[in-house]
Amino acid sequence: MATLIVTLAVFNGFRADLLGRVLGFQGHLVAFGTTGPFTVAEADLARARALPGVLAVNPLVDGQALLTYRDHAGGVAIKALRPEDFAKRTLFAQALKEGAFPESDGLLIGKRLADKAGIRVGDRVTLLSPNAAPEGGMPRSRGFPVTGIFEMGVSEFDQNVALMPLATAQGFFELGDALTTLEVVLADPEQAPALQPALSAALPADLAVRTWQQVNGAFFGIIETQRNVVSLILGMIVLVAAFNVVSGLIMLVQDKGREIAILRTMGAGRGAILRIFLISGASIGIFGTLAGVALGVLVASEVEAIRQAFQSLTGTDPFNAQIYYLSELPSRIDVGQVLQVALLSIGLSFLATLYPAWRAARLDPVEALRYE
Repeated sequence: MATLIVTLAVFNGFRADLLGRVLGFQGHLVAFGTTGPFTVAEADLARARALPGVLAVNPLVDGQALLTYRDHAGGVAIKALRPEDFAKRTLFAQALKEGAFPESDGLLIGKRLADKAGIRVGDRVTLLSPNAAPEGGMPRSRGFPVTGIFEMGVSEFDQNVALMPLATAQGFFELGDALTTLEVVLADPEQAPALQPALSAALPADLAVRTWQQVNGAFFGIIETQRNVVSLILGMIVLVAAFNVVSGLIMLVQDKGREIAILRTMGAGRGAILRIFLISGASIGIFGTLAGVALGVLVASEVEAIRQAFQSLTGTDPFNAQIYYLSELPSRIDVGQVLQVALLSIGLSFLATLYPAWRAARLDPVEALRYE
């Protein structure tokens, strides 16, 4: 019970935390040009903002570049937005650890990238744009000051993403006034599929609109599949424990055959014997379930502290951020889910007592005392 509750809590926390950070970074509905960069009229943006449930429509430029600083060189994903939109994005504002978002020239980099390359606020890095060079020429490069460092808690973002003002990115990638993406932020992310047709109608026909489920469907589908498979496997442990109750009670009936026979000769009916063993088996399930729930909730609520203690004692990290994307082990206890698991455990324990209790009730006192 405790193992099952802790596992489900970690999976729930992992999905909720990762989903919140990913959606806070990329928006709930995304529109992009089917033929490349595009321009959109302010009237179209106004119609999109007027749709019910829409909080913001942010014009963006997304691109790839090679960042170099001293002896470090690595690819980064450029995400460019307007300074006023950066201030309104809660995740970005909370993630900013040092410095500030540049008003014109400059960029923000993730903390993991800054630590890896030894970059600090005020240093100047060089970006090389692979798609902005004349044919046959060298890639276009330009130096940018690092005006701030952010930490979003997702290793993929903190190591491979750089943020910059929209106008600066348009000049660097030689896009003029064109955009590459429109991100739409909703009050309720789950309403994205319902608003997708209306947003498509409000924007120009050459823009394709995708929901966050379509963009990240495979990734979150894998997480959901893993949770279901692990829950099934650990649920089998509960089932095995129920069979242990069956075998334990059968042995108890065998050991207490003499006592059962004496009770029967003293006038105890089969119903009384049946109730005795039903109560005995059910009490094992109830107290075991309660102990498992208490232990599971306690461990699930302190799972990150336990991980840190284990890491300090062993010197190994069981939750590598490079693999699991998040820098902390999340946990989210779903009360309804815990109740379902507890009721299932108690139900299995009760069912496990039926056969041993029935055998005890049908025990013949004469046969039980024949060799006593």
